[in-house]
Amino acid sequence: MATDNTHPVHRKITLNDIARECAVSRATVSLVLRGSPLVNTRTRARVEEELRRQGYVYNRAAANLRRRTSSSIALVLNDLANPFFAEFAAGVDAAVGDAGFVTLLGCTSESPAREQAVLGSLIEHGPAGIILSPAEHSGAEHVLAALGARMPLLLFNRELGGDLPEYAHWDLLMLDNQRGARLATEHLIAQGHRRIAFFGGHGDSSSCRQRHAGYVEAMQAAGLPIEPRWRVECAPTRLDAASRTAALFATAPVPTAAVCYNDAVALGLMLGLYQRGVQPGRDFAITGFDDIAEAAVSMPSLTTLSTTPRERGRQAAELLLQRLREPAASSHRSIAPVKLMVRDSSCPPPTA
Repeated sequence: MATDNTHPVHRKITLNDIARECAVSRATVSLVLRGSPLVNTRTRARVEEELRRQGYVYNRAAANLRRRTSSSIALVLNDLANPFFAEFAAGVDAAVGDAGFVTLLGCTSESPAREQAVLGSLIEHGPAGIILSPAEHSGAEHVLAALGARMPLLLFNRELGGDLPEYAHWDLLMLDNQRGARLATEHLIAQGHRRIAFFGGHGDSSSCRQRHAGYVEAMQAAGLPIEPRWRVECAPTRLDAASRTAALFATAPVPTAAVCYNDAVALGLMLGLYQRGVQPGRDFAITGFDDIAEAAVSMPSLTTLSTTPRERGRQAAELLLQRLREPAASSHRSIAPVKLMVRDSSCPPPTA
């Protein structure tokens, strides 16, 4: 196929340029850009390769932002029952409201199938962009199937499994999970604990893997043993954490403290300990992660990692709005800092 390299550098590449190089109609190129199933696989691949080669940028959401034909931003959360995400959503809504948008809200309840259905439904409302906190086990191929590669997307706190095409300019906002869990573990070690569990979450969740890695890092640096039975997995919810409490006491020697995946898990573990006649903050030390509003007023008050979820919501919205303004910018990965908040739940071990 002949290639025309005579375009001046300053001239904007058009659909007609792409169509001419691929020997297809302008309408066919437009269908490819919209992700239409009417274009056969070979033609689609040829057109997409030419789009990349010429650096053509098509972003319907950014055009909508300029023309104000889209008035919404979609927010899809994995667990709306978690107070952390309620605060996060409030931050998102405030920021997109300031920018003149409304928030479309969906919840997946940790189901990848539900996630795909929710995304597909929200797309029909024509949002300018999407903020997604992925469900556990969610893969890039499923999100791509629901959204296409060119929908502006910000992923929050979890990474997707699988590979993304290079032209999918999706951004990522993560919490400093590994460092946070390391700080919590180091604090418990400084309190005198030597048998410390990691409690809650699932190992195939990227945020849980990162937090567990921080725990392992601190334990190894202190030369402390890590018993496999001290790694207790559960759904990151209060009820499931309470139901799994007995696993910590199944085999001696039992731990004297636990680094919990999040605050919901930590508060659930407290309930489970009370049911066993064990006093958290006196007989057993606990740390959480998130610093939801309830953490400071629980009994005992919860030592945790402050992530300022409302501020993270604002940050997520601002990153997505920046993507709409600069659709061709390289994908951006941001890591939000965390701060250890020491309260009553992280007591020294009973024998200290």
